[in-house]
Order: sequence, then structure tokens, then C-alpha cells
Amino acid sequence: MAILVTGAAGFVALNIVEHLLSAGRDVVGLDRIPLPPRATRDFALLPGRFTLIGGSILSAADLSRALTVMPVEAVIHCAVITAGTAREKSDPETIVAVNIQGAVGALMASVRRGVKRFVYPSSGSIYGHAAKGVALIEEDSLRPDPVMLYGLTKRAAETILPRIAETQGVRFTAARLGSVYGPWEYATGVRDTLSPMLQALECARAGQEAVLGPPWRGDYIFSRDVAAGLVRIADAPALSRNVYNLGSGQSRSVEDWYAALTPLVPDLRWRRAAADEAYNVESHSGFDRGAFDIGKIAAETGFAPRFDFPAAAADYLAWLNAGNSDFRAG
Repeated sequence: MAILVTGAAGFVALNIVEHLLSAGRDVVGLDRIPLPPRATRDFALLPGRFTLIGGSILSAADLSRALTVMPVEAVIHCAVITAGTAREKSDPETIVAVNIQGAVGALMASVRRGVKRFVYPSSGSIYGHAAKGVALIEEDSLRPDPVMLYGLTKRAAETILPRIAETQGVRFTAARLGSVYGPWEYATGVRDTLSPMLQALECARAGQEAVLGPPWRGDYIFSRDVAAGLVRIADAPALSRNVYNLGSGQSRSVEDWYAALTPLVPDLRWRRAAADEAYNVESHSGFDRGAFDIGKIAAETGFAPRFDFPAAAADYLAWLNAGNSDFRAG
């Protein structure tokens, strides 16, 4: 049976699709935009079978097509608008429609087709200001306090979807992701906040000096590790809870990333911005956040991150050098 990945042409979803196809599994994707050309090429060489359905999660007919093209055992719902402040101001209606109503629609379409496992990639952004200065961020000890509309919609979905799933006999599991970076990140048009790791590499590839903003720390997790963790949740025969942290278990800064890149990129130039100086690498967080406590997901699924910054830097550079024309921050 297949796994359906919604928002299949997006950053995290592409990593999930690649992970599943590499294991020889059947995958159905749903997205209103086509795959990037490199993904089409790379995925065709993998042993699994991939079927992409063009359509929107706001369309019941499109969801039905995606769930009936072949038998589906689980849904990983990645379709989302990662909205920055400009989009919050210009189009809050679409953000709320996609991030909340789209998730409800995907869950109910799954129910109608007999799917019993629904995985929801949530976000560490729902912790918001509650995570400020906290050394270890645990799922149950912090009361979520999201600030931006993206985090607020994630929190709303985390609140609404478990109740619907319970009434419909579906196992719902949310994974609160750390700050994700790595292969397949690109400007999709619905992802407003690109990772500082990609910004850093773009500066290097353009021959520019990277000027770093404040060295805020946080839990950055490599996209390949995110995919592995989400698939472990989808495949788990039983789980004791419906919310897990999915992070690296470490608190690091963009300066730590540059320290890992420096031995691999001879011409790398970077420095921290002086007071009141404009910078071209933005970490987005605005304050220090601690590491995610990943003990619960590790105990119940066997998940363990494979990539620290040095391993991730080597893997990411190799992936970019293998064919990077489709993946630029701007």
C-alpha cells in the first residue's frame, strides 16, 4: 500500500518522498504545483513508484483522486503556507484556509477512504515566546505561545485535528519540527522564510561575504532526519501520544553552521554584523531557544538524528554539487 504525501512539491515533502522511494515504497503525491525538474529526474531513478496528482488540498475531488489512484495506508500532510509578516498582512484568509481548513479536509478525505493513520508535521514555532531562554524544550512542560500566524494556525490544527480523528477512529500524530534545513529547500511561493543555512550557501555560491545577524541559537534539524522521523511515526504499529518533538536534540547557531562549512568551502567569507549594520543572513527566531527533548519519539519509534552540522554540511554540499540549478534562494 502507498503513503500519500500532500504538498508533495514542497521542501519537507520532497525529502519524505525521496526517503520512501529510496526504500522501494509506493508514494502518491498531491500538489497544485509540479515537481522541480531535478526531483522528477532523481525520483525516476529510485526503486519505489511515485504517482503525482495535480490538485489542491482545498478540493474534495482532488483529495479523492489522490486517495483512490492506489490503496493508501497512511497520509503525511505536508501542505502548508509558511507565512512571513508580509503575507500575513496581505493574505491572511488563504493562510488560514490552507493551514487549517486544508488540514481538516485532508483528514476527512482520509477517513472516507478508510485510512487509519494521519501524520501532521507541525512546528516548533507553536512554542513561540514560551521557548525563550529555555534550555530543553519538552512537549508537555511548555504551554504553546505562538506569535506569528503560521504558528497560530499550526497550534489551531494541533487542537482541532486530534478531536476529529478521535471521533472518526483515525490515529492522528503531530510532530513538532525543529528549524529544518537541507536538500530540496527552495522558494516555492508558499515558503516565505528560507533557512539561514541555505542563505549562507547562497552567499558562498555567489562569491559574497555573508554578514550574519544576531547569533540566536535553536534546534536546527537536517531535512533527511526529518523525513526519517516522520516515516517512522507513520509506520509505527502503536504510539502512546499524539504529539512528539522532532528535532536534532541540540541547540546551535548559524555561526556553528559556518564553522562546519569553513573546512569544506575554501573561499568562504563571513562575519557577524556590527551594531546597526544590515545583514544578509537572517535566522528569523529573534531570541535563543534550547534543544528539543526528543526522548519520547526516540523511545517509541527508534528515531535518532544521523546528521550533526559537519555531516550535514558534507551531505548538503555533495547534493548541491550533483545538480543545483533548480535550488537557489532567489
